[in-house]
Amino acid sequence: MSEPTPEFDRLTQHLNEVQNLLSRHRLVESLVNRQEMPKHEMVENLVHKQNLTELRKLLASLDPVDVARILEALAPDDRLLAWEQVGEDRLDQVLLLVLDDVREELVNSSRHESEKISLNAFELHNGRLRQMQVSNRADLANIKPIWVDLVAPSAEMRFWVGAHFGLELPDPASLTDLEASARFYVEDNGEIHLHSDFLLDAGGKTRNVAVAFILHQDILFSVRAEELPVFRLQRLRARTQPGYVTEGKDVLLDLYAADAEYSADALEDVYADLEAVGKKVLNPRITDEEAALLLSEIARGEDLNGRIRRNVLDTRRAVSFLMRGKFLSADQQDDARQILRDIESLDGHTGFLFGKINFLMDATVGFININQNQRVSKLTAISIVFMPINILAGIGGMSEFSMMSKDFDIPWPAAYAGFIVGSALVGWGTYHLLKYYEARQAKRALEAKPKAM
Repeated sequence: MSEPTPEFDRLTQHLNEVQNLLSRHRLVESLVNRQEMPKHEMVENLVHKQNLTELRKLLASLDPVDVARILEALAPDDRLLAWEQVGEDRLDQVLLLVLDDVREELVNSSRHESEKISLNAFELHNGRLRQMQVSNRADLANIKPIWVDLVAPSAEMRFWVGAHFGLELPDPASLTDLEASARFYVEDNGEIHLHSDFLLDAGGKTRNVAVAFILHQDILFSVRAEELPVFRLQRLRARTQPGYVTEGKDVLLDLYAADAEYSADALEDVYADLEAVGKKVLNPRITDEEAALLLSEIARGEDLNGRIRRNVLDTRRAVSFLMRGKFLSADQQDDARQILRDIESLDGHTGFLFGKINFLMDATVGFININQNQRVSKLTAISIVFMPINILAGIGGMSEFSMMSKDFDIPWPAAYAGFIVGSALVGWGTYHLLKYYEARQAKRALEAKPKAM
């Protein structure tokens, strides 16, 4: 017999540590459950956290290969408990390394299900979409869906849904890494893949959310990282209106149509916001603080308008791809052409808004320049008023001035008092002379207007 290798000894040691932690956890849990004591739930939670935290730290320190071998060696109950302590970022790595039967067991468990994660399957019932409850792979065997919608799916969920239907579902986190040229394609087995951006304008923040669509065996699969208003609207319509959809491609086209409607609603909001900004800009007096707020609102409108334009451009490309590929029926082709016409009308609106945004931006910046010019003009007037005073002050500061006042037998306090009064009179006279000059210039400008007309 060959002697155990150091790697085998190390793996055995880690396996023993995991088994000891699991045994301690179950033993203490059993003792706590048997006893009746005050604050029983709090004590049980503390026990869970103490032991499972140690197990989580141990598994995090191990290589994914070691974690996979340890999971294979554990009993089924202990395996699922240990699997729940594996970090979210290492799930895919570990799943690829374990044996097939162990992988099937792990992916069928309700591991790492969060509030964001949801799986909705819809099948046709009396001409309407009916949402079916799906929590594991066994539930899928009892339904024939035309649409399977996944929101922030975990690795296990993507695995067992893909395994059931015979396809590979993408990770929502990697959808934004695709180049534009790789967003629409057809696999060798006939799967149609489309990666599109959908607009999300909520909570004062606007962004484009990537969604992956797969048409496989007349079933539409959609995968995304978060819920979108367009999808909620589509589910509501399809559940309440009979005959609204008949297959997966109908659902896909209606999602694109709803996205165009949502973009149009967002454009109306931009119109309303810019109209309010325009009323403020037309005010003859705007402070720099107000102008700064207006610029911020205008920039937000420009950002939203740009995202809408990008969104409808992406939708146009997706619908055009479906039409060029001849994947649609005659009725669906008509629906697709109507979507393209709606998008074409939105292009004109976005172009008009860009022009309006540029005008408001230029007008606001112009008011800032006017305010700055007014301040510079005031400083210029002040410098003109005080220029002769500065000259007199320079002369008065000379020692010769005191010597000259002695020749006239004028005491120096009286001499300097007279100098101050004289300087004030000079400044007053200069100020009124400047005002008279400005009034005369304005009068000449008014008299010149009728002649020009």
